[in-house]
Amino acid sequence: MKAYLDSSVAVRSLLHEPGAIEDWSQWDLAIASALLRVETLRAIDRLHVMGALEGAELAGIVEALRGLLIGIEEIGISPAVLDRAAASFPTVVSTLDAIHIATALLWIEERGEPLLFVTHDVQQAIAARTCGLEVKTAP
Repeated sequence: MKAYLDSSVAVRSLLHEPGAIEDWSQWDLAIASALLRVETLRAIDRLHVMGALEGAELAGIVEALRGLLIGIEEIGISPAVLDRAAASFPTVVSTLDAIHIATALLWIEERGEPLLFVTHDVQQAIAARTCGLEVKTAP
C-alpha cells in the first residue's frame, strides 16, 4: 500500500506523542507534499523558540527529520496542485489542508493507483473522505 502522509503524522512521530505512527515500513511508498518539510520544521522551530526543545533533544529531532525525509517521495507544489486546492471543497478545509488533499488527489489521477491518506487531523480527514480519499486517522 502507498500512503500520503500529512505533516501531523511526521510531527507526532518525531515528538513521540501518544498515538504516533512509528512503523512506516507498513507502506511500500510514503508520499508527501513539500509542505510536510516546511510545516514540520516550523513546528520544531516553534517548540524551540518557546523553550520546549533545547540542545541535544532539538538536534536529535532535526536529525530524525532529515532521515524521515529521505524515505519520503516529496511532491512539489505545482500550479495544478494550487488550482485544485483553490477549487471548492464539499466541506470546510483550511488552505494548507487543501494543498495536501489536492496533492494526493492529483497523484492518484496521474498514476491511477490507490493511495491511503494518513493524518491525525480530524477536520482534514473529514475533508479528504468527502473528496473520495481512503483515509487512516490515528488518535
